[in-house]
Amino acid sequence: MIAGLDHVVLLLSDIAAGTAAYEALLGRAPAWRASGEGSDRVLFTLDNMTLELMAPSGQSVAADRIRTVIKIWGEGLASICFATNDIARMHRRLERVALQPDPIADVEAQDMISGAVLRWKRTRAKTELTRGVRMFFLKLEGQRPVSPVTTETPILGLDHVVISTEDPERAAALYGARLGLDMALDRTHQEWGQLMFFRCGDLIMEVVRRPVAGADQNRDKLWGLSWRVADIDATRQRLIGAGIGASDVRIGRKAGTRVLSLRNGACGVQTLLLERAPKPVATAEA
Repeated sequence: MIAGLDHVVLLLSDIAAGTAAYEALLGRAPAWRASGEGSDRVLFTLDNMTLELMAPSGQSVAADRIRTVIKIWGEGLASICFATNDIARMHRRLERVALQPDPIADVEAQDMISGAVLRWKRTRAKTELTRGVRMFFLKLEGQRPVSPVTTETPILGLDHVVISTEDPERAAALYGARLGLDMALDRTHQEWGQLMFFRCGDLIMEVVRRPVAGADQNRDKLWGLSWRVADIDATRQRLIGAGIGASDVRIGRKAGTRVLSLRNGACGVQTLLLERAPKPVATAEA
């Protein structure tokens, strides 16, 4: 029923600064710009999902609500939106598993540059029932334009979203049994904590338990993003040249991967870059 991850939303105070930061990080130009309902929005669309930057705009109830959220929780990842091929069926499932979805709404947005219009149908689960993570479900009518590449070493797509939890059993029930995502891995590591990987289209929802004193047992948190790259060494050099702090490249947790962490340049989002080794090509015997 869930076909993949449509987009993640990053709340910012300054849309211009955030846009410049992600142009440098992703090596791509924005694909879409829109304004209205108290916010300015900039979209970067990659191979397998969209990153939506959102900042309050003007004086309105909606804009003040966004400012209040930023004041309380700070800038950072604010919500995730799953793609579905059948919004009515998705809505019925959300009702059946007691996530109390909003009525399905018809929404549209217009690109400020090209004038193009996109339309979609959307619903939202009740946040109190999704362990504090704001979740939307969307059926897009048509295709978003892809962000133009501006460098030889662009970010290709998203590899996984990281969600932090203090109650892995209830988190597993939410993403697996209730939302219907397939659990690919559940393991515990002395240093990393408990890791649960749920397949979502061609990327992973990674739910992590790292015990922290005083953490909220009932509220999970959108914690970070891991982006795919083709050449991690060349990408690291590009980012350092743009003034973005990047760690040394190291071997990843999964066999055949190399990773690095960013120290800045992602607007406060914990960010990892990941390179996968090419799959060996099978050859026929002569």
